Amino acid sequence: MSAPRPEVTAEWAQRPERSNMLALRLMAWLSLTLGRRASRVILALIAAYFVAFAPAARRASKAYLRRALGRKAIVSDGFRHVFSFAATVHDRIYLLRDRFDLFDIRLEGVGLIDEMLREGRGALLFGAHLGSFEVIRAVGNTRPDLKIAMAMFEDNAKMINTLLAAINPTHRPEVIALGRLDAMLKIRDQLDHGALVGVLADRSPGDEPRAQVPVLGQPAALPVGPFRMAAMLGARVIFMAGLYCGDNRYTIRFAPIADFAGLAATERAAAIERSMTAYADEMTRCCLEAPSNWFNYFDFWDEFH
Repeated sequence: MSAPRPEVTAEWAQRPERSNMLALRLMAWLSLTLGRRASRVILALIAAYFVAFAPAARRASKAYLRRALGRKAIVSDGFRHVFSFAATVHDRIYLLRDRFDLFDIRLEGVGLIDEMLREGRGALLFGAHLGSFEVIRAVGNTRPDLKIAMAMFEDNAKMINTLLAAINPTHRPEVIALGRLDAMLKIRDQLDHGALVGVLADRSPGDEPRAQVPVLGQPAALPVGPFRMAAMLGARVIFMAGLYCGDNRYTIRFAPIADFAGLAATERAAAIERSMTAYADEMTRCCLEAPSNWFNYFDFWDEFH
């Protein structure tokens, strides 16, 4: 892993999240109007639209799939990639309404969460734009003592709060806006009360240091901030991915990344480097096993410039 370096504004932050916001609003309407099975029929048309009319995302998808599949991506690969994104957005509506009965969900590594509950110690849950983050709520559904909060950048936090209020006004999970002065205090408080605090650690707005870490065999610039935060808080870090496996099937995967408890200041840099490598390795594992779950539709490896 190379040394951290400052970054200009990231590509994904320079343009509106058209695919995310538009898909969320459209999927919410379809889901609530037609029901899950009927509205899934329309997903194919939506996926075809984005494959045809989002050239930058299509180019990034091909570059990613070439790495994940080990061969040149064909049209059906690209369509499957976009369809998987649409399907997870679509299912988000039902997951936020606690309709877990609609899904077949398999758990891997959930013993890490049960251990955390027994010890009464919280953890940072590092995810990525990979599969479904909302499906983790299925774990909490069978563990009533489990508390889950989300930490995200302020603009995204506002968007998520608005959508949650519209989809399920009675379900308002704690959403912590990163970048505010009190964000670290709020996260520490959640951890002290034994909560999981979810962070999508594969992106940043671009105004913080990054480090080059191999993802799918090629260095990619990952933000250092989430890992520095974990070290400063002396927190345990667990990787999480909710992989979409087709139809109504998901696999929720947990894997240990790091435990910064009791770490001396002189040991932080090396521990952060190890944790970033472990995080990138888990992302790579997921991409190889479930290639269509990668939802960073931009130049993640900076290879188009």
